[in-house]
Amino acid sequence: MDDASDPRLTRLLGDPELAWLVARVRRRLEHGQSLDATVTLTNATATQRQAVSRLLGRAPRPGQGLSVSLPAVDAVLRASGASAGGLAHAVELLGGAVHVRADEARREAGLWDMAFAPLAQAVGDHGTTAVSDWLEVLRATGAMKRLARDPSTAAPLLRRAADVLSALPAEAEPLGRFAARVAGGAHALDDGRPLATLVLGMIRAIGGVAPAGPDESRAEGRREAWATVGVLLDELSSTVLCVGLTGDGSSVGARILGAGAATGEPVVLTLRQLVRDAPRWPAAMRGLDVRICENPVVVAAAADALGPACPALVCTGGQPSAAVMVLLRSLDRAGARLSHHGDFDWGGVRIGNVLRARLPQVASWRFGAADYEAAVGSTGPALTGTTTEATWDRSLGTVMRQAGRAVEEETVLEQLLDDLALSRSRDSRRQT
Repeated sequence: MDDASDPRLTRLLGDPELAWLVARVRRRLEHGQSLDATVTLTNATATQRQAVSRLLGRAPRPGQGLSVSLPAVDAVLRASGASAGGLAHAVELLGGAVHVRADEARREAGLWDMAFAPLAQAVGDHGTTAVSDWLEVLRATGAMKRLARDPSTAAPLLRRAADVLSALPAEAEPLGRFAARVAGGAHALDDGRPLATLVLGMIRAIGGVAPAGPDESRAEGRREAWATVGVLLDELSSTVLCVGLTGDGSSVGARILGAGAATGEPVVLTLRQLVRDAPRWPAAMRGLDVRICENPVVVAAAADALGPACPALVCTGGQPSAAVMVLLRSLDRAGARLSHHGDFDWGGVRIGNVLRARLPQVASWRFGAADYEAAVGSTGPALTGTTTEATWDRSLGTVMRQAGRAVEEETVLEQLLDDLALSRSRDSRRQT
């Protein structure tokens, strides 16, 4: 008779009152533990005691704890013929095959290694430390398992991610077209898709762009990250307003800037222009002052007052767009000295924090505690909204709360224009 159908096994070990004992044995087997041990059940019931007594052929023992020798159970099963393979075999006959967890873990780790192999190869071919570090974190934190719970689901995502990495940087290609060409469909890299989530971390590592912070636009942060690898997302809706910037004339963007600078007229560049045919800067850009303001009114006033003599001025237009950040990063790489002014309100402080988080070397342009105290009056608009500490001047938030008034850029426009005029004069002397 087959062990599985032997009524002696069911009679000896299949009693419901022994289910706890079978479960303990199975757990020990799953963890690779020896069965040469004694297991104990605290607060055992009378029927559980009687079941063990019948199994081992001994009288019930007093007390609440119930201890069972596993070697004794194994000997009973073998001697009775109920399970020639002993206790371990009996547990499998009663409840199915036992999977040793260590073996399962090794097998699963091997499957994950196979799933990651194409991406690991692409990362190795890419050859940058930042991407290697990203892959190491991806594996170490188990983040991939949140996108795909098992290796079979993860494998196609990781293969697609490898394809994306191998195709970067792109040549100013729209995201939908890039996704259709590389990722298996025009919407494969749409926000919220598992592949898009996976790849976004990778391109941030390539471009050195941190995830959007709590005060930043998530959509603009995504545009900025893709732009760093030559992929355009809403390339015409993301723009930057500036005046006084001059490129080397070798690109469309540089020619647009040059025409504006020559006439003292503000110009607007799109993200498309900044990535597809990016302005290239002359050597004189190194050490040149580039001012950053928050409101377009400052750009307009500077153009009116200074005309072709207006120095380089970039407007964030509120929270900086991807186009703004791409332009500022380009200027920073060229060696320009960036400094920022904004509205003295909580929104303006948050914009300042975002800029400095993205570009820590951005300096303050009349945008500290002393500047606020010099400009604030008793009739300005009241400060409203959530208070925010300025990362570049820890005392600014304190004095703003004490005064309780906002100072908009229009209020200090004359001082800003004076600074721009002085900056132009200083840069002119430096270049001669």
